[in-house]
Amino acid sequence: MDSIAQKEEIIAGVSTRLSEVGYIGLGFGVQGVIILGVLAVSSEYLTESSESGGGQQITTSLTVVSSRLHFLLAKGCAVTVISILLCIVAIMTTVSATHLILGDYTPAFEWSKLIGAVCYWAFTALLAFGITVLAKNGIIPIAVLIINTSFVSFSFLLSKVTKLAFYLPDRAGLEMFMFMSDRFLTPFTGGLVMFDWVAVFFIIAAIVFHRRDVAA
Repeated sequence: MDSIAQKEEIIAGVSTRLSEVGYIGLGFGVQGVIILGVLAVSSEYLTESSESGGGQQITTSLTVVSSRLHFLLAKGCAVTVISILLCIVAIMTTVSATHLILGDYTPAFEWSKLIGAVCYWAFTALLAFGITVLAKNGIIPIAVLIINTSFVSFSFLLSKVTKLAFYLPDRAGLEMFMFMSDRFLTPFTGGLVMFDWVAVFFIIAAIVFHRRDVAA
């Protein structure tokens, strides 16, 4: 849909965001892996029906895998791999659709930006994963993250007040593959910033999960 609108602007000679074509969809598509990251954790705390004993999957999971760190790492790795595969499919679909619609007007897709998009998807899924571990509930994380990536970006609003907002994970991550008119970080720096956020959340989540009583 964006390529169709962009083609009209190109023909009219008023296109101002040709470099964003194809990448915008990858920015919005991240909502899919947000849901993946949240459900990977929240499903463990879903209370079963009374006919099934009214228990939770987390009790069974930790009985099978006694090490909580190994449990989190295994879940995190699974989320990462699936996110990467989903992003590759999304990239192939997006690139194909963009070429089909724009034809000779299609901008050259850069491998560095496509790799940045893959990292953005994987890091976002892991952020959703870590936040859900802390919350033990998927409603708040999924609501906040979906709203932030679709309706209104909190980092964008905060950037009007302070430059520190450019270091928030979603904004820094977008710098890896999107051309921002008010670019503040380089793609590599944006990736490092987002990776640091993921690492911090995952470490905190691991510590809290290790000390938390499952029944609490």
